[in-house]
Amino acid sequence: MVYDNPDGVMIGLEVHVQLNKLNTKMFCGCSTKYHDAEPNTHVCPVCLGLPGALPVINRKAVEAAMKIGLALNCDIVEQTQFHRKNYYYPDLPKGFQTTQYDFPIVGDGKVVIEGEDGEHVVRITRAHMEEDPGRLMHMGTIEKSKGTLIDYNRSGMSLIEIVSEPDMRSPKEARRYLDKLRNILEYLDVFDGSLEGSMRVDSNVSIMGGQRVEVKNISSHKGAERAILFEIMRQKNLLRRGGKVVLETRHFDEARGVTISMRTKEEEHDYRYFPEPDLVPMRVSDWGPAIQESLPELPDTKRERFISQYGITEMHAKALTSDIRVADFFEVVASKVDPRAAGTWVSDVLRGELNYRDLPITSFATEDIIEIIGLVVEEKITEQSAVDVIRTILDVGGSPMDVVKEKGLLKVEGDIVTQAVSETIAENDEAVQDYLGGTEKSLNFLVGQVMKKTKGRADARQARELLIAALKD
Repeated sequence: MVYDNPDGVMIGLEVHVQLNKLNTKMFCGCSTKYHDAEPNTHVCPVCLGLPGALPVINRKAVEAAMKIGLALNCDIVEQTQFHRKNYYYPDLPKGFQTTQYDFPIVGDGKVVIEGEDGEHVVRITRAHMEEDPGRLMHMGTIEKSKGTLIDYNRSGMSLIEIVSEPDMRSPKEARRYLDKLRNILEYLDVFDGSLEGSMRVDSNVSIMGGQRVEVKNISSHKGAERAILFEIMRQKNLLRRGGKVVLETRHFDEARGVTISMRTKEEEHDYRYFPEPDLVPMRVSDWGPAIQESLPELPDTKRERFISQYGITEMHAKALTSDIRVADFFEVVASKVDPRAAGTWVSDVLRGELNYRDLPITSFATEDIIEIIGLVVEEKITEQSAVDVIRTILDVGGSPMDVVKEKGLLKVEGDIVTQAVSETIAENDEAVQDYLGGTEKSLNFLVGQVMKKTKGRADARQARELLIAALKD
């Protein structure tokens, strides 16, 4: 199936990634560990833009930018340099942002995502280095603020801005792109995505070949999907009423789920870019081979290895490699039990229970899931009881065997199951007659009744076989 994109939707994303795993900021020695600190305590003359303060570039930030570029299949430019992007805003104390303009450090890359019609390539135009501005905290909404406070702790943090071509055709594709990008960045260990401000998104949206509209500073992947969906509908409704889409910058109000016009879109000449006189051009392309060698196994490569090495399905491999912590967890479990069983239990059952509770994989011990899988394989507990054990450990705590004993989950066989089958047949004549009359799904109901009587401790396959045999008689 080929997705025909009936509305001519074109989506490009500018993703600002904060390199918060570095110890110091982009151009000064201030600590990056500011998230739990008092406002304006991680600052110095450089990141406050005081007169006479001179920047010194963080080599680790340059290496991280190159690492990201290589992971995104980008080319490293022969020479790169910084520019001043001039604009006046309260969170920018210098009156300009130190960024890169016509010589970004990397460009011409790609990310492969699951699109509307199979694998879809999103081209990467460029990725460039820049500094983060400070943080504005509005007292109320951005429209009805009673005042605004400024925290400069974030000012000067190392940022990588990753700019895509407008290759995404739906809000879902945009979200998948963001998920894939974050996945790659976490594998590279260059940022902690759980911290505030670690990944911010500007989306550019156009339909029917018309003007693009930029929606600024979206703070989550879900928010980006919602903002783009609203913007597509807004533009469609505007055109339907005979209006015209204008080039502008809009803000996404997460609470109301709407975009709000902020200003007409600036053009490049509005920023009066010129080379940063306090930082010389850099030639770093010869660092490339060593950085390439240092790259870890990335998600797509790991997914293919999981399929070939462990014999698990592609669906499980995709789910397990979507988070490096889950991938590492799985490999530990797969080294102790059958890998295919490990894939099913970690990917389908454990992740489902963790996601329901909004917990990370680190909330469950590898030794516990190994023990639980072992109990199922040894037929000491049923699969249903195993799920009960996982839920109990997550909600209450305890060890697998303690939970099994406390809740009486050891598997029952023989006479107990046979008795439960007899009672089920005697108590559910209507379902029995339906099954004998050819309604196959009635058998599932009867199996469920047997499982209920045995409190989930019977083997469902054995119960099914005993029911069929009894009903034939």
